[in-house]
Amino acid sequence: MVTSATRAPLIFRGAHIWSVGSYSKNQAHMLPQEIISKKRNGAALDAAEIRFFVEGLSNGSIAAEQVSALAMAVYFQSMNAVETAQLTRAMVHSGSVIDWAGEGIAERVVDKHSTGGVGDKVSLMLAPMVAACGAYVPMISGRGLGHTGGTLDKLDSIPGYNTAPDLETLQRVVAAVGCAIIGQTPELAPADRRFYAIRDVTATVESVPLITASILSKKMSAGIAGLVMDVKTGSGAFMQTEEEAQALADAIVSTAGAAGLPVRALITDMSEVLGHSAGNAVEVRETLEYLTGARRDPRLHELTLALGAELLALAGMEQERHAARTLLQTKLDSGQATQVFADMVSALGGPPDLVERIDHYLPPAPVVKPVFAATAGYLAAIDVRQLGNLIIALGGGRRRVEDTIDPRVGLTEIAGVGARIDPHIPIALVHARDEASAELALQTLPPLFILADEQPVSKPVIRQYGG
Repeated sequence: MVTSATRAPLIFRGAHIWSVGSYSKNQAHMLPQEIISKKRNGAALDAAEIRFFVEGLSNGSIAAEQVSALAMAVYFQSMNAVETAQLTRAMVHSGSVIDWAGEGIAERVVDKHSTGGVGDKVSLMLAPMVAACGAYVPMISGRGLGHTGGTLDKLDSIPGYNTAPDLETLQRVVAAVGCAIIGQTPELAPADRRFYAIRDVTATVESVPLITASILSKKMSAGIAGLVMDVKTGSGAFMQTEEEAQALADAIVSTAGAAGLPVRALITDMSEVLGHSAGNAVEVRETLEYLTGARRDPRLHELTLALGAELLALAGMEQERHAARTLLQTKLDSGQATQVFADMVSALGGPPDLVERIDHYLPPAPVVKPVFAATAGYLAAIDVRQLGNLIIALGGGRRRVEDTIDPRVGLTEIAGVGARIDPHIPIALVHARDEASAELALQTLPPLFILADEQPVSKPVIRQYGG
């Protein structure tokens, strides 16, 4: 493990990942509305138009409603492979790119990204596990997007944890601890930072080129040597069919490949909640239960080990999956991964005794109530997307960019597919900020759980490997 005395990595402003190329127009004479109408009508944007729009995103010269309009145009008309690569490149160049070569760790700097789900807290446990094995993880994460939860929103529930440190702090923490899970700093892909927030509240999330450019611009700006993509499919995913998920995985792998970034993609199941909780503080609690061994959901554990094995392979540390999983399990069971998590929290301003005093730092919601099904049967399916929307309604997510999240609210003890249900066994516990919110959940939640007479077979969490 590199010590805290290690020299910080260099930062290159506007570093080139692809060649910039020439631009066909004088950007000074461009109008946002002309670019919007061109894409609205199905034409491909050229490099100059894309760069102009990204610069407007960065400096605020293009209004939010115009950004929204272009996002909607792309949502309906899409972008070709060249446009997607140009958008990615422009957003990377909108800020700085970290270079870790001077540290002697560049080949072991890796990251993972999920396309988003409900109850997906994998990043919180995976980064410290991989770091405990000797890799380095500067994880640039996002906030909730649409119905899905955001890693940063979960970490914000920890008092004092700084999800928006400066770049020097990111470098120092990664070098000293092995991982740091943060949001985009002002220096890293600033254009994507604004675009991401606007897409969240304008129903323009489910666009393959926009998702591709958003993910890769954040990750490439952190100077990683490899990326593992967790592309989710199912009722709680943006890509609800496996074909859609595969299309997104292919787009990310091919676009990253053009930049020389190795990417491995896993198609994973999001037809049920990942783990037994969904919310913010409740997922941090589940993370600590997982790390300490108090409780580990089997599907969550399987996915974490699978993603971790791919990361260790990309870091050049262990190519054989079984051996990599064994190493990860050893670091987990020994308590080393828990210690890395605690060190990361402390280094980023959180309490040094979070693990020991979780009840003190993450108090429960004012109202906690069980939710029951009206009839008996086996849980056959869950409308996970609407479950995520219910958490937003409880106050655990955003309808507008400026909304404030209540970190305490959410769901715990969520039943999994195949579970035996009857009117006396809760399908979940609701954590609400008041009685009115709790009552809303008690009425809304039961119809989202579909029962059957025969016990169904739960889908495997890993649907396929790729990339």
